[in-house]
Amino acid sequence: MEELNRLSIDEAQTRVDEWIKTVGVRYYSELTNMAVLTEEVGELARIMARTYGDQSFKKSDLEKNLADEMADILFVLICLANQTGVNLTEAFHKNLEKKTRRDAERHKNNPKLK
Repeated sequence: MEELNRLSIDEAQTRVDEWIKTVGVRYYSELTNMAVLTEEVGELARIMARTYGDQSFKKSDLEKNLADEMADILFVLICLANQTGVNLTEAFHKNLEKKTRRDAERHKNNPKLK
């Protein structure tokens, strides 16, 4: 299990691809996976609204697991990346650099964050 704790994004993309090709048979279409991703985000939102927001839990919500829902989102996102040729490691590094340049002073100067 320790190996799973150190899984890189590249390794995750490879593992998902291997899983799809052996267990999942094939990828769903990109559009279907986009719809599935939206559905999974909705399930996470439901748990968040009930756990941290003002909504109360229904009996059917009590079986939901926050970590599992986040993992579902990550899995489908990785599927979409694999299908569209996106290297998520590279994309993440570029995105973090962009945010760092763009927001270098913005958050420090935001009185709402102090």
